[in-house]
Amino acid sequence: MTTQHPGTSPNARTAPNAHTTPDALTGPTVPTTPTAPPVDALIVVDVQSAFVTGDGAVPAAARLVDRTTDLIARARRDGALVVHLQNDGPPGAEDEPHTPGWALHHPVEPGPREVVIRKPHDDGFAETPLGGVLTDAGVRAVAVCGVMSEMCVQATARTALARGYRVVVPHDAHATQDVPAAPGISEVVPAATVSRVAAYALGSDAEVTVRASEVTFTAPPLSGTG
Repeated sequence: MTTQHPGTSPNARTAPNAHTTPDALTGPTVPTTPTAPPVDALIVVDVQSAFVTGDGAVPAAARLVDRTTDLIARARRDGALVVHLQNDGPPGAEDEPHTPGWALHHPVEPGPREVVIRKPHDDGFAETPLGGVLTDAGVRAVAVCGVMSEMCVQATARTALARGYRVVVPHDAHATQDVPAAPGISEVVPAATVSRVAAYALGSDAEVTVRASEVTFTAPPLSGTG
């Protein structure tokens, strides 16, 4: 993984095959980056009732649900693998299994290209069949969305990178809670800032400044869809 330098965006560099176009006002050429290639899997992390509805919802819940709804719909349409990760919280937690808060918010369309995987840890790969599911489908690139940015989203994306996948984390399709103030240490850290830092910490190998609407999908090569 390459190292980022302070003040730089993970995706600030111009792609090797980028071209330039004239600026109508100033004359100099402006770099333009080609559209990124599609991903063949969408990993929806912990979009469960406890985190997007009611008093425990993340501040950006409405936007998150809108973006993840769109991503899921387009992934299905284009034949990509859709994986819903469902966190199993401990007894008494808001996402304790088989409680209302544990339920997935998005309806699932079970089939060979859409699966639900329960997970006991932040990392969606840890002690789950996720790695095998992606391998069996021949997945090469994943988009990761959901909650919480600095915990399960980051942990799952980081392991995907370590396993050699191209990883896209759309900046407007993951969310978290505000970090409470710590007397003598810091004021409240807004959730949007936490999400940005969590994505930035993945390093320059992850694509973290793309919008959800810019993510495109294709069927994985072993899905039997062509």
